[in-house]
Amino acid sequence: MSGPGSGEGAAQAAAPVYALGSSPAERSRLRRQSGELSAHSAALLDRVGAGPGWIAIDVGCGPSGTLDLLASRVGAAGRVTGLEVNPANVALARDFAAECGLANVDIVEGDARHTGLPSSSFDLVHSRTLLINVPDPAGVVAEMARLARPGGWVAILEPDIALALCYPPHPAWDRLVGMFLSVHRGDDADPFVGRRLPELLRQAGLVDIGVEAKADIYPAGNSRRTIRLDLVRSMRAKILERGIATEQELEDADRAASEHLDDPDTLVMPHLLFLAWGRKPLA
Repeated sequence: MSGPGSGEGAAQAAAPVYALGSSPAERSRLRRQSGELSAHSAALLDRVGAGPGWIAIDVGCGPSGTLDLLASRVGAAGRVTGLEVNPANVALARDFAAECGLANVDIVEGDARHTGLPSSSFDLVHSRTLLINVPDPAGVVAEMARLARPGGWVAILEPDIALALCYPPHPAWDRLVGMFLSVHRGDDADPFVGRRLPELLRQAGLVDIGVEAKADIYPAGNSRRTIRLDLVRSMRAKILERGIATEQELEDADRAASEHLDDPDTLVMPHLLFLAWGRKPLA
């Protein structure tokens, strides 16, 4: 997950917003997320037929994103660009590409709203868990469509927390979800953006639009099971600064929710995941 960025054109734009900050713990979570969501990301690439020789970009790649998955799909004859705002994550993404031997991957620092990259440059323009964090997701999707070549694809994976489920219910879980929503709304971001993806793709002028929803139940021991708690921890500074909760309230809710999720009989579905894709018209 990554904010919009600071590339060409950003001087005229508002400062990028990323509700989760850039702490070492958040960067570690983003690296972990690359593996957690890899199966869904692979399914999304299957939907658009990504294959050898394609030129692809991962918009808001963070410290790893889908760089390795895309690099494997396009092969030695293809190229992958990772676009990322945060300089620390740019450095980490370059280290990740080097460690994994991804010779066909380049990382650039830039703003997802105003990339400064040439129009019609990519066979595939991809993003994952980016739009949920930006105030103007339609602007980002429009920029992604601009980058796609005629006949090329825009593919997006985003969560939608409207159907977040913890059963049996617990007030600490509900309290943490409320904190998460308060921070996102305070940043003018949309935590329900997943359901809007087909609409955003249509507004950007794309055709042949498709969408799927994934409802994953995470068992005890799965790192994704505590994602809602992990995200609130990354938002801690904003929660305190905005008076959404006190330090003690945060600690009490986190401890109680953690104990509830430690129970293997507790059912956890922290969000829906929406996979959506659309093609840029040839004419």
